[in-house]
Amino acid sequence: MTERQIIVPDSMKLLCERAGYAPAVKVGKTLYCAGQVGRTPELAVIEDPEQQFLAAWENLRLVLEAGGCEFEDVVEMTTYHVDIHQHMPMFRRVKDEVFPRNTCAWTCVGVVELARPGLLVEIKCIAVAR
Repeated sequence: MTERQIIVPDSMKLLCERAGYAPAVKVGKTLYCAGQVGRTPELAVIEDPEQQFLAAWENLRLVLEAGGCEFEDVVEMTTYHVDIHQHMPMFRRVKDEVFPRNTCAWTCVGVVELARPGLLVEIKCIAVAR
């Protein structure tokens, strides 16, 4: 069996207990991150779109950090968007403020809904530790 390390940042323990999943799994130097959304540690969805996008990036940063990686180590990213055309300009602006440009393969997918009402984006990625 492949040796794997389950990655759970302290601020996500409640989520993992309730949802029964791992925020990330590390196999060798590769970190597979589950989709991160804009919610508080208490699992409340953040209503303001810009603040929700910032929180999603921060939650992803926390998962990457707990797995020994950072944004610069991301090699592939997929983002899932509710109302993609309405929110993409703001999402891109926020992304460009916090995430390095042109450093990974990125796919954007428009979806009808995400796991909880009010969620507008989910960010999933794969990173390789240096």
